[in-house]
Amino acid sequence: MLNYHHLRYFRAVAHEGNLTRAAEKLNLSQSALSTQIKALEARLGQPLFDRVGRQLQLTEVGRIALDHADRIFATGAELEATLAQTATHVPPLRVGALSTLSRNFQIQFLRPVLAGGDTEIILRSGGADDLLGSLRALGLDVVLTTEAPGTAVAGEFRTHRIAAQRVALHGPPARLRHKTLRDLLRAEPLILPTGSIRTGFDGLMARLDVTPRIAAEVDDMAMVRLLARDDAGLALAPDVVLADEIASGRLVTAPFDLDLTETFYAVTVPRSFPHPLLEGLLR
Repeated sequence: MLNYHHLRYFRAVAHEGNLTRAAEKLNLSQSALSTQIKALEARLGQPLFDRVGRQLQLTEVGRIALDHADRIFATGAELEATLAQTATHVPPLRVGALSTLSRNFQIQFLRPVLAGGDTEIILRSGGADDLLGSLRALGLDVVLTTEAPGTAVAGEFRTHRIAAQRVALHGPPARLRHKTLRDLLRAEPLILPTGSIRTGFDGLMARLDVTPRIAAEVDDMAMVRLLARDDAGLALAPDVVLADEIASGRLVTAPFDLDLTETFYAVTVPRSFPHPLLEGLLR
């Protein structure tokens, strides 16, 4: 295996460009330091320096090795600073989002970080089980979802209820000229999402004794939005999904209370060293 003591000594010599000065800084004899460099060259199978007069110049392999060494020791320093909670560099925020989750909602949640402009965001979408598995393995800092973890695994996670929005019908103004909700549902085609929203909507249809006209049933809120914009029918969705279209007047919300809501959760795991920006986002 690579000996990181050898790598540290090589890095010092590479930055000094002189064996004598590097040995003085490391409090080693020149011969001992030279032995360490030769051991690293033997391990890598390539020379790291060319001697030019009294100066040591990096070979191509030496430049490659120095680039890696600088990153390795910078990462080590960052690790120590993180554990000491004195780090000035903020690590990337790794966010998992349910693949069916509204993109608008994700942007709203992440807006404080995006506004800062100095923190990288790594955003991954997928199914609930896959995302929670990555969160459990500390591959993610937080998972955004509309599905709280099941009771079988709930004890492993911390579930934060961060928003609840009404679910309504949205569409072009011309489709909403009906006096009652029953008339609207009988006359207009609907774009329905799957999941808990659909379950609650089916119960409403049963109470109203209405069989709706379904134009599309999709499991992705982004597709619900696109179909509504394309006038495929009325979209059943939280307001946030179509916020831009509603604000512009392209789509409007039906004036009927469906008594349906969707809850948004941020799921984390207990950690001694959580991401420094996470607490603020959860608030």
